[in-house]
Amino acid sequence: MRLQLSAPSNKNIQKAIQITGSKSETNRSLLLQALFPNIKIENVSNSDDGEVMQKGLLISEGEVDIHHAGTAMRFLTAYFASQAGKEVVLTGSSRMQERPIQVLVEALQALGADIQYVKNEGYPPIKISGKKLEQSKVSLPANISSQYISALLLIAPSLKNGLELELVGKITSVPYIKMTLGLLGQIGVATSFEGNKITVQPVENIEETTLVVESDWSSASYFYSIVALCETGTKVQLSSYKQNSLQGDSVLSNIYQDFGVETQFGENTIVLSKTNDNLPNIVNYDLSNAPDIAQTIAVTCLGLGLGCHLTGLHTLPIKETDRLAALQTELSKFGAKVDIDAESLILQPLSTLNTGVAIDTYNDHRMAMAFGPLALKVDLVVNDAGVVSKSYPDYWNDLKTLGFGIQEM
Repeated sequence: MRLQLSAPSNKNIQKAIQITGSKSETNRSLLLQALFPNIKIENVSNSDDGEVMQKGLLISEGEVDIHHAGTAMRFLTAYFASQAGKEVVLTGSSRMQERPIQVLVEALQALGADIQYVKNEGYPPIKISGKKLEQSKVSLPANISSQYISALLLIAPSLKNGLELELVGKITSVPYIKMTLGLLGQIGVATSFEGNKITVQPVENIEETTLVVESDWSSASYFYSIVALCETGTKVQLSSYKQNSLQGDSVLSNIYQDFGVETQFGENTIVLSKTNDNLPNIVNYDLSNAPDIAQTIAVTCLGLGLGCHLTGLHTLPIKETDRLAALQTELSKFGAKVDIDAESLILQPLSTLNTGVAIDTYNDHRMAMAFGPLALKVDLVVNDAGVVSKSYPDYWNDLKTLGFGIQEM
């Protein structure tokens, strides 16, 4: 699906949007529910990744294909490894088979898991023969994707002796680790996170409890971008959000003050307001705790004619695509000068944008969604726009609600 995007006729937008539950919280909650059926979940994400996770958890033997869903790959690896009697081959798309899994597999093997590589050492597909894991101590590099760490923490309370996890080196993506520990706390699991050591106590039974999934802050980022690119006075209300969020991307409410956007918290809602156009020429952010919003911020800066220096992006090359390389390519199409290295991106200020650009999305939902708001400044085309279904299937309809012109080509 190719979409032609153009700006709303009125750039002083006054609208309300309901956003689906967080993909990150949903998949964590679904795994906990599979381990402890007394858990109920509300506001489950309607994303492809959420559906893949739900379907995968229902399979006991044979092939489990998670397509492009990286979170499901990591979480289900840990889940099946800890489930005695379940025998599966966990696989995914061609891109998924290029994304490393060895760090997690070796950690699970140290706990006693039976996991074998089907094709290439260190990568999916993997054959898992589930068994009771008796060991309780393991270590991981601290600078890896937090999904490896969370995968172990989520199965930890179901293990006979719980888990003592040592993180070696400088820890990144701390908010995602804390999200996992926060959910464990909500269901009554005792945990501690001191220095580089995380401990999760075992539990036999969980009292009946309901986990309410907060809406996705990563999805909210695109509306922060829209409001930043709109006229002063624009207001967009989003539901359902909490001020004391478990999600690291909630740092958006601070970052976007630099772009003239204020956030007002209400009863499960936030109102984003464009309050001023007095902006800096260049911004600098360390996004090691919130790398999923890097694409949104880079595109916002492009649209506002600002420069940016974004660091802490070392996990982006192993996402759905190499997001740093993809950003450099797509931003450059508008005339921008962009430099990248292994963990950072520098965008030079640009006063005039090339128009009519066709954005390639690289099977990456965030590439499609991050560039959508730029239609407020120039007409553009988004190739393979349906990729947004991975995390936010209603995205293009919600942009239409705001008045964007969107036509299928």
